[in-house]
Amino acid sequence: MKPTLQLRLGQHLTMTPQLQQAIKLLQLSTLDLKQEIQEALESNLMLESEEDRASAAQSENNQAQEQTNPGEASGNDINNEHEIQIESQSMPEELPVDTAWDDIYDSITPVSGASSSAGDPGDYLAQQSSNESLHDYLTWQMQLSHLNPTDEQIAEAIIDGIDDDGYLHTELEDIVTAIDDPDVEIEEVEAVLHRIQAFDPPGVGARDPRESLLLQARQLGNEFDSRELVIEILDRYFDLLAGGDQAGLKRKLKLNDEELQEAVHLIRSLNPHPGTAIPGAPPAYIEPDVFVSKRNGKWVVELNPETTPRLRVNTTYAGMIKRADNSSDNVTMKNHLQEARWFIKSLQSRNETLIKVAGAIVNFQQNFFDFGEEAMKPLVLRDVAEAVEMHESTISRVTTQKYMHTPRGTFEFKYFFSSHVSTSGGGEASATAIRALIKKLVAAEKPGKPLSDNKIATILAEQGIKVARRTVAKYRESMNIPPSNERKRLA
Repeated sequence: MKPTLQLRLGQHLTMTPQLQQAIKLLQLSTLDLKQEIQEALESNLMLESEEDRASAAQSENNQAQEQTNPGEASGNDINNEHEIQIESQSMPEELPVDTAWDDIYDSITPVSGASSSAGDPGDYLAQQSSNESLHDYLTWQMQLSHLNPTDEQIAEAIIDGIDDDGYLHTELEDIVTAIDDPDVEIEEVEAVLHRIQAFDPPGVGARDPRESLLLQARQLGNEFDSRELVIEILDRYFDLLAGGDQAGLKRKLKLNDEELQEAVHLIRSLNPHPGTAIPGAPPAYIEPDVFVSKRNGKWVVELNPETTPRLRVNTTYAGMIKRADNSSDNVTMKNHLQEARWFIKSLQSRNETLIKVAGAIVNFQQNFFDFGEEAMKPLVLRDVAEAVEMHESTISRVTTQKYMHTPRGTFEFKYFFSSHVSTSGGGEASATAIRALIKKLVAAEKPGKPLSDNKIATILAEQGIKVARRTVAKYRESMNIPPSNERKRLA
């Protein structure tokens, strides 16, 4: 083949390193962004935060003041030494045999508000920082039970099968198999399980809600008059109780309304999730990216300054760069300076985009901020993209794992986007508003006669919102609201 030269014209999209970095920072959450900033501060000598710069300047000023006033510091040291010598001279060589230390010298009790170490019992925050899980709590009780080695091995297998709610989802046959001891039988495993079910919190180690409530009822004191009745209901007539069959319970137990209501009230005071009584790991709090507040009758969006620390280029290191020097150290410093400027510019671009998108969302959903969820409007990514003149993919990145603090609570940006349903008047209603209406109707229904999905759809149709029964069921399930037969309870 004969070699030839050809000239071709074409266009292609090239993502520069600066653009890749900007896109990466844009889609990071607040926690990931802080980690990315910390890694950049550690790896790039040209970057520094203004907080670190201010603290360094403060420490330099303190050192300068100490150097300018050396006499005062030495004088204070001399006075302290003198006081110590006086106290040592006044102390007797030995105490009388029939006296105690507190008879001569005052005991000093540490003040509760004073600063103390992490292990000091007076440190309230240190006492509250223990993160003991349910598994650790049950293991600690097992170690105090003086079990033999075989039973202790069985107890460890049972505790490993208990979830955070306190329920045992592992079959006893599987525990026998996991022990790998031919002498262990299922009766021995069940006996150890009964001992664990006597641990704190009450109801732990149960295999279903009925057993958990029954364990808690049996541990109640005799001061509860309806204790025996509650045990009988949970033991023999739990199906009638779960189904809300008030007439069946009164007929089977020969009770009047007052006696049944007292028993049901006691059952409702029990905890269906006993494992939640142990706090476990501390909750992870959301740190909002923007704040929304109303000022002079207008909703204003502000960036949270704590989410992104203010960065700057270190002027000391930047001044060391020599323009005509091509040494390896100088080239490295130039590269770090360029990367630092790119990083700062990418952060500024991220903050500006967040403010733009959040402001557009607030403008679209002003009715929500004024009147609540029922006034939420339908909104899609295209609407915000056209308002801020950006691509939909950029809006999708901005609204992922970004949170907005409002007077009505903290919401993710994606919360304000929802599909729409046509109304009889020719308008549109958002799915969020329909969910709020369904939640409101369920909260106001009669306990003994809950609303069915078909009835809720009929009520919404009377308000001009056309939704099918299956749509109501889908929205209800998305809010973890049980169906009407499970919501039925005694009045």
